[in-house]
Amino acid sequence: MPADDPRAADRLRGPLTAVLVTGPSMAPTLRHGDALLVRRRGRPIRPGDIVVAVFRSRPDLLVVKRAVRPAAGGWWVRGDNDLVTDDSRAYGVADVRGRVIARYWPRPGRLRRPCGYPPV
Repeated sequence: MPADDPRAADRLRGPLTAVLVTGPSMAPTLRHGDALLVRRRGRPIRPGDIVVAVFRSRPDLLVVKRAVRPAAGGWWVRGDNDLVTDDSRAYGVADVRGRVIARYWPRPGRLRRPCGYPPV
């Protein structure tokens, strides 16, 4: 299910869900077409985690972003591509729906934190 599908926010129901990345906002970490495995429960979100979230100002839009810091009962999230600003800089605080635990296609593997974030 594409992350920007308006119906996607309602479909994250099971403990593990597949999400498809659309767009360049998380490049170079994630690319358009990457398939991700998302866990809804588990350990608490930490700064540096890649998450699936919904902006409070855009509840119809499900996004894949990096959690930066807690803010106003939600999270401030940003894309890894600074040239794309479809993140908290434009839409404000987001509510996290799940944490990305792995990319399973086309380049399977765990996703690493960039420099400056504490290790997993």
